[in-house]
Amino acid sequence: MSTTQQADSEDILGIAAGWLNQGETVALATVVETWGSSPRPAGSRLAVTKSGRLAGSVSGGCIEGAVADAAKQTMESGAPQLLDFGISDERAWEVGLACGGKLKVFVEKLG
Repeated sequence: MSTTQQADSEDILGIAAGWLNQGETVALATVVETWGSSPRPAGSRLAVTKSGRLAGSVSGGCIEGAVADAAKQTMESGAPQLLDFGISDERAWEVGLACGGKLKVFVEKLG
């Protein structure tokens, strides 16, 4: 991923729409559920382009890479994904979710 833009949750959709208007392929990841100590609240968003641009955050960094990888898969296939990260998931430790909480992230291709 090459470019990162920080923005409020409300701005993420506008940024993603701008990227779509520029001809980018875009996916949107949204935190849809949290439990316990999670890094970002439900409704937090991350927009990802096929060229590697990022805006927003779904995790404060601890699972951002895994979500961005899933977003690239979704852009390729067009199939949405529901990602589940949590303390009972060995993958959570691999991607750095050691905060003791759980979160679900919905990833969809825009456009």
